[in-house]
This record gives sequence, structure tokens and C-alpha cells, in this order.
Amino acid sequence: MTQFCESFALDFTENRAYCRPVIAPAGAAHPKLRGMQVNYDDIFARAIDRLHEEGRYRVFIDILRNKGAFPNARCFAGHNGPKPITVWCSNDYLAMGQHPKVIAAMEEALHDVGAGSGGTRNIGGNTHYHIDLEAELADLHGKEGALLFTSGYISNEATLGTLGKLLPNCIIYSDELNHASMIAGIRNSGCEKRVWRHNDLAHLEELLAADDPDAAKLIAFEGVYSMDGDVAPIHAICDLADKYNALTYCDEVHAVGMYGPRGGGITERDEAAHRVTIIEGTLGKAFGVMGGYIAADKNIVDVIRSYAPGFIFTTSLSPVLVAGVLASVRHLKGSSEERDAQQAAAAYLKQCFRDAGLPVMDSVTHIVPLMVGDPVRAKKISDILLAEYGVYVQPINFPTVPRGTERLRFTPGPAHDEAMMRELTQALVEIWGRLELEFKIAA
Repeated sequence: MTQFCESFALDFTENRAYCRPVIAPAGAAHPKLRGMQVNYDDIFARAIDRLHEEGRYRVFIDILRNKGAFPNARCFAGHNGPKPITVWCSNDYLAMGQHPKVIAAMEEALHDVGAGSGGTRNIGGNTHYHIDLEAELADLHGKEGALLFTSGYISNEATLGTLGKLLPNCIIYSDELNHASMIAGIRNSGCEKRVWRHNDLAHLEELLAADDPDAAKLIAFEGVYSMDGDVAPIHAICDLADKYNALTYCDEVHAVGMYGPRGGGITERDEAAHRVTIIEGTLGKAFGVMGGYIAADKNIVDVIRSYAPGFIFTTSLSPVLVAGVLASVRHLKGSSEERDAQQAAAAYLKQCFRDAGLPVMDSVTHIVPLMVGDPVRAKKISDILLAEYGVYVQPINFPTVPRGTERLRFTPGPAHDEAMMRELTQALVEIWGRLELEFKIAA
């Protein structure tokens, strides 16, 4: 545990950082605060200073994308007027946020029903667009039903938090590299949890076998792990779930739209969707708009709809956004052109990096991670790329990845052509040499 202020502690758990209050006995003042007033400004300033000292203070770039011309964009940071840049780190993997069908659908909905949803689903936000999209998503995953949320974070947090409260004596088994939103949902559920080593089936079975066979069990994992670009052994996990009478929960946010004949994710590609109890996805990455969802049997969907505060008390997605997603999902169900082009681009960029001797990490998916291993250097490389080469890629630092594994994460899309990828590689080689960085990942 590392103290960073008198009344809060920075806790490193499951490869994520979070602040938790240091609880004093009822009716007693915290011993370090007796006889003094809390200096709130100092606490906040020191928290930010710590991030600067560690080299992981995050700066958000000020850009506008150019409609219909992705990955081209305009950067407003540090310039007299916009500077043209190329985006290399967007999660709009297939550029569907720029697709003419999506934009047209959103424009049509805006002029048909207006901008907002009118409130929560149970009061005024259950538009026909929502019903249509949930039917499309259920069909995409071969499930009886689906439920929309305002984001992928909320769908994870609300669903896992609710399941853990409803299932008697529930134990949730969480892969150690699961999303922060999954960890938040599990923590909020208040149930017991077990963290298993990443994709380590022997460790998972060891944990399952050690627990009460009569306890409710839920195994939570991801289809694609977005920082390393590896995938889960879904069938093997489901085999263990069958053996130990556990439910399964697969986060497919970095896979939906991207894999499978219709974009149903790794679960569809590996013909495992029917074996997974709940599939969770996002509408803000490959589908290009915004929102999150789960797909499952009707009873589970109805339970989450009826009990999850993150669904019940949240204003529903604007019908304009839902209309755009609906067009995107329908298009990607019938078109593999975008997926094929994206996979080809990712493979080409990986090969460019390998041929140049750059420390590209092994990845079997569309993610192209380049190891740096230091937060200050990762930020420096990112800054040089933007200022001198018009290349935008964000550094990925702790707590998103473990300390010492800081990296640049490239996500080439269908519109990144081979000339752009060769130019990017040349820029990185020049910067690597300038900063005297290692060209190979240490064994």
C-alpha cells in the first residue's frame, strides 16, 4: 500500500488503481486530522503532482475528425488553427462512425423524432429504435434477448453487480486482465471473487474445485484482450463451466463487429456463442457510435432490466445514436469488406514493424502494440510523432497496463493504406534511434 495523502490510500489491486477512504472509528476524527483543517486544495494538487512525477499524467488531444475522410483529422492543440493529422489509435476500428449509411440513418432519426430520448426507458425513453436494435443484437449473438445501456462500462458494471447480488452465495471468477468496468461490477456486487491468472485454465479449475459445489458460480472473461491483442480459450472455459455448474460472462467489446461471419465476435468466430450464458458488447468501437449491451436468454435479460440500477435510473440512449448503431449492425452483418480490410492492414503494419526491428508485441488480433516499457519515454515518443510527423497515437500507461509494460497501441483500419504504414514505420525507426531505445523486446 502506498500512501499519497492523509485520508486516502492508493490501492493496487488486480492491476488497477483506485482510491479508498481510510475509515476511522465511529465518532472519532482521523488521528492525522485532529486539531487541523483539511487542506483540500493541497490533497488534490499532490494527487496530480504524483501523476506528473511518475510520467503518467494523461493529456487529452484536441481534435476533430474529418467526416468521410478517416483517419484524417484536425488537431487544435498548440497550433494557430487546426493542423492536419493521421489518427492511429481510434477504437472506431472499421470507421463505421464515418459510414454514409450510419450518418444518413442518424440524420433521418434526428429529423423524425428529435434529439433526446425523453428520459429513462420506463418513463419516456423506450423508443421503437431501441426495440429494433435489441432484436438485431439478440439475433447477432443467437440469443433470446438483448438489453441496451448507455456505455460498455455501464453494461459491465450494472450486469455483474446485479448478478452477484441476486445469485445465492455467488462466487465470481475473474480473469486478472479483465476490464476495469468488470472489476467495478464484481466489487459492487459484494459477492466473493476469485482472480485467476490470465487465460490459465489450470488455475481457474483449481479455484473452481476448491469452492463449495453448491455455491452459485460465474466465470467472467473477455473475448479479445485489447492491450496485448490475445484471445480467450472460450470453449475450454465453457467446458470448465459445464463441469462445475457455473455461468459464463464474456466481454466482447473489442471483438463485436470485428470477428465472425456477421460480426458477432470471437464467440461467433469460434462457434461458441451458444455456450456462453451472457455476451456483453459495445456500440462505440467497431460499430462506430455509442452505447453498450448484453445478450442472453429472456429471463436473464428481464432480471437485469428489472433490478440493475445502472439501467433503471439512467436516461436511455438518444434515438439518434440508436438509429446510427442499427444501421451499422445491419451493415456489418452482411458485409465482411471492412473486417477483411482491417485485418489486412493490421497484418501489414505488424510485418512492417518486425522488418524494421521495432519491438512489436505478439498479437493474434487487430491490435498492434509496440512495447516501450517506460511511461516518460512512451509520452515522449507520442509527443514527437504528433508534433513532427502529424501522427496521433496515445501512450498506454499504468493502471491500464502493468508498470514496466507501457506501450503505444496502434489500431490500423481499412483506410490506413500501405504507404501510410511505411511512413509511420520510418518515423518510429528515426525516433527510436534518436532516443537510443532498444529495438527488440528483451527475452
